[in-house]
Amino acid sequence: MIKNFSQIPQQLVPLLTTKKSPSEKNKLPYWNRYGRYLYWRFTRMQGTPEYIARGLAVGVFAGLFPIFGLQSIVGIAIATLLRGNKIAAAVGTWVSNPLTYLPIYTINFQVGQWLLQSQEEFVPESILSFSDLMQYGTQFVTSLFLGCLVMGIISGVLSYFIGLKLIRLWRNDRRKKLYSIVGSTDN
Repeated sequence: MIKNFSQIPQQLVPLLTTKKSPSEKNKLPYWNRYGRYLYWRFTRMQGTPEYIARGLAVGVFAGLFPIFGLQSIVGIAIATLLRGNKIAAAVGTWVSNPLTYLPIYTINFQVGQWLLQSQEEFVPESILSFSDLMQYGTQFVTSLFLGCLVMGIISGVLSYFIGLKLIRLWRNDRRKKLYSIVGSTDN
């Protein structure tokens, strides 16, 4: 029987003596901490509010197109051309994700059909393979991409102005908090 810690091999001491403190028990999982980290990185981005909002708007625009896997690349490329924030553009493309694909592309397709005044009936349940989709042909693709273009422009413009307003509010709120902290330490 071991009577004191000096008899225990040093490699086992940390395993025997460590217990989770109450603060460690309440630690957030890794993904939650990482999400908070990304949130704070996003709210503390460098650059003018217009620069960041321009990147966000371009990302939302690119996110509304059905070019899976390329949305972020296209968003960053357009942000580079329009001198927008590239990180905000990548974040803006997250508007389309597996939960929002179906509603976004359904609405975009309907808008495209309305703009083209297409009378062709499209029944998604009848599509069982890629060849069934190709039977709809260029009419389907044209309707979808025209709807994506129009909805992308509208959503991009809206996200620019909403993003601009939110970025300014966050920065003003942060500035007020910093000044209140600095002001309270001066006394």
